[in-house]
Amino acid sequence: MDTKIGNSTFEVSKTASSDLGNLPSGPTAAVHCSPSVIASPEATLGRHLARRLVQIGVRDVFAVPGDFNLTLLDHLIAEPDLNLVGCCNELNAGYAADGYARAKGVGACVVTFTVGGLSILNAIAGAYSENLPLICIVGGPNSNDYGTSRILHHTIGLPDFTQELRCFQTVTCYQAVVNNLEDAHEMIDTAVSTALKESKPVYISISCNLPAIPHPTFTREPVPFCISPRVSNQMGLEAAVEAAAEFLTKAVKPVLVGGPKLRVAKAGNAFLELAEASGYAVAVMPSAKGLVPETLPRFIGTYWGAVSTAFCAEIVESADAYLFAGPIFNDYSSVGYSLLIKKEKAIIVQPERVVIGNGPAFGCVLMKDFLQALAKRIKCNTTAFENYRRIFVPPGVPLESKPRESLRVNVLFKHIQEMLTGETAVIAETGDSWFNCQKLKLPDGCGYEFQMQYGSIGWSVGATLGYAQAAKDKRVIACIGDGSFQVTAQDVSTMLRCGQNTIVFLINNGGYTIEVEIHDGPYNVIKNWDYTGLVDAIHNGEGKCWTTKVQYEEELKEAIATATGKKKDCLCFIEVIVHKDDTSKELLEWGSRVSAANSRPPNPQ
Repeated sequence: MDTKIGNSTFEVSKTASSDLGNLPSGPTAAVHCSPSVIASPEATLGRHLARRLVQIGVRDVFAVPGDFNLTLLDHLIAEPDLNLVGCCNELNAGYAADGYARAKGVGACVVTFTVGGLSILNAIAGAYSENLPLICIVGGPNSNDYGTSRILHHTIGLPDFTQELRCFQTVTCYQAVVNNLEDAHEMIDTAVSTALKESKPVYISISCNLPAIPHPTFTREPVPFCISPRVSNQMGLEAAVEAAAEFLTKAVKPVLVGGPKLRVAKAGNAFLELAEASGYAVAVMPSAKGLVPETLPRFIGTYWGAVSTAFCAEIVESADAYLFAGPIFNDYSSVGYSLLIKKEKAIIVQPERVVIGNGPAFGCVLMKDFLQALAKRIKCNTTAFENYRRIFVPPGVPLESKPRESLRVNVLFKHIQEMLTGETAVIAETGDSWFNCQKLKLPDGCGYEFQMQYGSIGWSVGATLGYAQAAKDKRVIACIGDGSFQVTAQDVSTMLRCGQNTIVFLINNGGYTIEVEIHDGPYNVIKNWDYTGLVDAIHNGEGKCWTTKVQYEEELKEAIATATGKKKDCLCFIEVIVHKDDTSKELLEWGSRVSAANSRPPNPQ
């Protein structure tokens, strides 16, 4: 966690690419400003921040107004290339910025002091866990109130304004409290650059009386800045590649597994180069689904221990060497710490570090550089994939439904599979949708997102809003359980205001099913809502919205035909009624293993 990063500067073209990996670098440009430019009413803190956001690729900022940020919001909406998206609450604004960052490469949100900041904190923590660059901006107290004994509203009644800052210090990589104009330019630029360099959220608090004031450090066109690119230690890189090539060449049936940190390392293409050159069977960890094309010639599915894609775990765990690129091994991804992976057989490649077996380890080696260099040294070995082909049996299809038979979840996802194209994206909410969506086969170009490390129930509503706002070339298909939806339902309203055409499948099984399979109790049963009626009420005749409720396969097929046909330009909300005990077999297995991990007795003292 940083509080200040030297004199770092970075440069971004005015038409910033969404691929932040392509940000140009170079010396800070010298810019000569006339007095008239400096005195321009656009040379203010608020407009400077707005233009910086535009420069790094942000086109939509998710906000909830409050008295401490209203003037700042005026200056953000005055920027013609920036769109302010008003959300129903701060938590959803944060989730929306999270979803936006996944599609666009960076996201931003604006809330008010403490009551807004602490409300959005949970979403920022989730973005931190998922390595997403996110600019969280808070409208702060009047600069004159700092250092006084005054008691302000939106505080806990003490003349200490640092409560919010101290909370954000643990879930952001840089914090800037801007309460004077002299330091504002440097602090804002350092915060923005740090978010991009670290791929983590940052916190910027701006005193409410400062955004409208011109200052000589701001110009109508901000001085360009540049991010110094990270580079590998060349000797370390060469040694790591040499050791890895020797390790893998000795193996009889090595495999390759992609992990979620491929995203933060911007190493997706390098991973594909290695996959093609090596001939290895290729799998992904569950939270890396969507980061590796599933149409690769030797793709064998999701490696998730006991709940892996059929025949995938057997190939990975029986390999005599496996290279994991960007893994996260936690209790969820390891299915209650039950993976049959041995450290001495593994090469673990993290964004800036390579560990081979029980040693050696190589620091200051970038994943992208390592995978590309290894691809040039590796010998092709297709043994593991040939073994997979020998044992592979195609998955079965759900049993045919009888007329007006209650709809089964596996039948629902059979039809969702048929909807997927390169022009769609899937958002999977925490719960059984994790497991059912994992089994979807993604066509080339089909997006896929879920939040596994943090696993915050309700994340998907805001994330769907943000992702759809960023990826306007894709139609989002969101799979959300009824329990999760109840947490964050309000921002369906914002989806309508933004004219989005997302298809939401609300899976109504009467409770928190994922919790039921870990540890059941009466607290996992929730009050049933008329979900379609609720969305109709939110719609209230404004915007394009179509809702329906389905209980049988015939109704589902008709609903999908309508949503993808004559209602393709509408927000489509399809409530799917299923039995409370209708869960995937993977959730049943996963839940029992996580339950066992959670209920381990204390170690003897």
